[in-house]
Amino acid sequence: MENQVKELKKIVSLKCQTYFGTTIENASKNQIYRAICMTVRDILTDKRLDFKRKRLEQGAKQVYYMSMEFLLGRSLKNHLYNLKMTDAFEALCKDLGYSIDDMYAIEPDAGLGNGGLGRLAAAYMESLTNLNYVASGFSIRYDYGIFRQKIEDGWQVELPDEWLENGSVWLSPRMEDTFEVKFGGYVDETWDNGRLYIEQKDCYTVQAIPYDMNISGYDVPAVNKLRLWSAKAPVDFDMKLFAEGEYVKSLEQKALAESICKVLYPADHHQEGKMLRLKQQYFFVSASIQSILKMHLKDYKTLDTLPDKVAIHINDTHPTLCIPELMRLLLDEYGYSWDKAWNIVKRTVSYTNHTVMAEALEKWPEGLFRQLLPRVYQIVCEINHRFTDELWAFYPNDYGKVDYNSILAGGQVKMANLCLAASHTVNGVSALHSQILKDEVFRDYHKMHPKKFTNVTNGITYRRWLCQSNQLLGDYIEKLIGDGFKSDADKLKDLSKYSGDKAVLDKVLDIKKQNKIRLAKYIKDNNGIDVDPNSIFDVQVKRLHEYKRQLLNALHILDLYYRLKANPDLDIHPRTFIFGAKAAPSYYMAKQIIRLIHLAILSTTIPT
Repeated sequence: MENQVKELKKIVSLKCQTYFGTTIENASKNQIYRAICMTVRDILTDKRLDFKRKRLEQGAKQVYYMSMEFLLGRSLKNHLYNLKMTDAFEALCKDLGYSIDDMYAIEPDAGLGNGGLGRLAAAYMESLTNLNYVASGFSIRYDYGIFRQKIEDGWQVELPDEWLENGSVWLSPRMEDTFEVKFGGYVDETWDNGRLYIEQKDCYTVQAIPYDMNISGYDVPAVNKLRLWSAKAPVDFDMKLFAEGEYVKSLEQKALAESICKVLYPADHHQEGKMLRLKQQYFFVSASIQSILKMHLKDYKTLDTLPDKVAIHINDTHPTLCIPELMRLLLDEYGYSWDKAWNIVKRTVSYTNHTVMAEALEKWPEGLFRQLLPRVYQIVCEINHRFTDELWAFYPNDYGKVDYNSILAGGQVKMANLCLAASHTVNGVSALHSQILKDEVFRDYHKMHPKKFTNVTNGITYRRWLCQSNQLLGDYIEKLIGDGFKSDADKLKDLSKYSGDKAVLDKVLDIKKQNKIRLAKYIKDNNGIDVDPNSIFDVQVKRLHEYKRQLLNALHILDLYYRLKANPDLDIHPRTFIFGAKAAPSYYMAKQIIRLIHLAILSTTIPT
């Protein structure tokens, strides 16, 4: 390892000189951190290019995973673990007068996700990579992510999360793959030699600039990428307006374009917010589909083979516009007939549903949709026309079922129904969830196409949550069954032979106690609160939402309090309740729940 550390030091030293104009000896801690990240990024990029070249030679199918969010977490520790280079970089940091933990602490969480939807997307990308599939994720490069939370007098206050300051080191711009995305205007139709030509006129254009981020797997040849789109105006600065004294207007187009990628899930309780969200969805979808078709044509010269070589997966309804956008490009840019284009779309696209609540399924006001995306709206109308014909044939004279299942109804564009119409596969995220989709939410459509529905139960990226986050337990498991489980999760079944083994169970309880002590220290250092590690830790860390049960837990705390007030001798083991959650800025009830937790509960003195 000594030679490896020397070689790494040379590379990191060169990064310091090239990018920061300083020697490694005089570099700041932050500069050392960035130089190390650049080194790891370059190692991964070399692996990714070699992996993709070999898989392309084999004719492997590529997966494209579309999601509005990817909750990746921090990258440095994960990449070093996956590359099996943690010890080498730890030795390098020690040689430079730092610890590897100093470097880990600098990195912010990537501001690209919020909750379970984003974590699922990140987990799929990591799993696909660990299984040596060629896969790319697509999303938006949010400038500020969701937001940084601060609590003042019991209220949540939202502040910008400037994650790119130290997080951008993982992003590689790909300016040569910039694409244009058009909004508004009107559709001009002309016929020539029996072919319909479409042009979107009087529209405004936004440029989509791609930034690639590596996704590593544990001790495998594969490295994949997450492509993030940043929005830019074609002309940042209007010199004529500036010369006329219109200083603010001269920057208007720049501000409008860049607003698309400012934050994840902008508040949409007003018309402007709804329009911005719809812009975000179409922006990243259009750029992504254009990119996919460009890459496919480069490799295969024809789009006829797209379903055989490409799988496009829609994670929840946010990327649903993949469907009409792929149709638009096939029809308008590449001259396909409707039937042939629709056949390609149906064999290429699949859909994961994330909610069984019908009222939570995404819908858009039809007028807003038509105004912002005129050509896409035309295509959705035609899809809906053909889809309702199919519904009517299966459910003759049943206006209620046709209306419920149609894509356009009641002045709304229903995105989940569009996914059903076009996807070759539809799944929930647990067996129960998938069954409810078949029995209730999508019951009518399931009767028409039962073979479309399947289930994919959520898993976890256990190397991150076990081997990295809970190193004591990971090391103990390795001692018991060897390290084969790090590459093959099925090896964890070997732990079953220790079922009921008192010595093993006692050791696991001891590890749990040590982790609770570690968490108690963190809470003391960061919040100034003393926590008893011997108490039961009741932890909820997830996005704050009424249906995620934080309110029920808060009421449970109050119930325990009043029971203790009524009977001070009640035999209840001491408990520590820990909440970690952000409420959407416009979600009034969720913010009230935060206020309840802080004011009604934390200010209450519960007798010991």
